[in-house]
Amino acid sequence: MQPVVTVGLDGSPESLAAAHWAADEAEKRKLTLRLLHAWPMLAPEPTHVPSEIDQNQGARRLVHTAQAELQARHPGLSIVGNLVADDAQNALLQTASESDMLVLGSRGLEPAESYFLGDVSMPVVARAERPVVLVRARTGGEGPGPASTDRVVVALSLHGSSDDLLDFAFHTAAARGASLHAMHGRRVPLHARVPWGADHYGTEETARDALRELRKALRPWREKYPQVDVDDGVRLESPAMAVVRAAEGAALLVVGRRRHRPGLPPHLGPVAQAAIHHGRCPVAVVPHG
Repeated sequence: MQPVVTVGLDGSPESLAAAHWAADEAEKRKLTLRLLHAWPMLAPEPTHVPSEIDQNQGARRLVHTAQAELQARHPGLSIVGNLVADDAQNALLQTASESDMLVLGSRGLEPAESYFLGDVSMPVVARAERPVVLVRARTGGEGPGPASTDRVVVALSLHGSSDDLLDFAFHTAAARGASLHAMHGRRVPLHARVPWGADHYGTEETARDALRELRKALRPWREKYPQVDVDDGVRLESPAMAVVRAAEGAALLVVGRRRHRPGLPPHLGPVAQAAIHHGRCPVAVVPHG
């Protein structure tokens, strides 16, 4: 199957912002862009009825309008439209398994609001087998908000293998010609805490140990992608808070989540949750482990 970047379209400003971001990314990666619109009530194709009574007409118009706009901005990009007669969540999970990445619009809601409103993107992010990128719409505009820099930020937990996460982050930075900032957040350990704050020597030791682990994890990827300018850093604070702060002004934030285990409910950790709901830049959630 030809490698593709897939974007889910539903006509919302968020999904159109996601489509613009996905087109840019597909062009940088030299991949085909697939525009997917899913709705259970779509009629079987092909239909041979006048357009005025064709129940698929609105769906076709949505995809064709987006395709024409994106093609005008990216004349050399291969773009295909895809209408699927299925529940949006099922269709997105299926297409995610067939894509290099899936791109979705995000409202950036607080967690409780998101779940009460039945947000499709959250269960897709928690279950997809490939990276999912969430893009917010620019206030008062059609595309994603502008980044302060072309910097890609990747957050690492340093527990278990981070190969899939680092592969995605380095490949993305290389395709963009962007710098990569690798960061790790770690709470100050109990033994370094004192009644008036934190013990200076204890925190310095914790930071040194964490930075040593971080650089060890990055070493083989720096060798594989020598063209990527990489810097690293450790923040002694809540990992979730560290991720949100590190992503300020970034072009993309990359975070990981453990792969979904059959028989267990889908789960996103606190770092991925914080990135999705509080990060201002596009967020890529990469399954690993």
